[in-house]
Amino acid sequence: MYLYFEKTMVVISSAELRGNMKKYLDIAKKEQVVIQRGKNETFVLVAQQNPVEYDLARAVTVEEVLAKVREGLTELYERKDSAKAVGE
Repeated sequence: MYLYFEKTMVVISSAELRGNMKKYLDIAKKEQVVIQRGKNETFVLVAQQNPVEYDLARAVTVEEVLAKVREGLTELYERKDSAKAVGE
């Protein structure tokens, strides 16, 4: 999952993060902190404001799940019927 931010960002090394953890955790409350570890690893530190609201925003209703199941079953049966018609 990717988060979109219009805020600025700070890029630091993992050593800088280790040496100034509190400073960068405070900064992450307001903007992204990008942590570069070596040449090939990059991490993004951001504060999660309210995990419950975030999880609820990603949730789906029972009705949505049932609709997708029905859609999938309908598609499955239509393919099965098409295969029978071609084979006959």
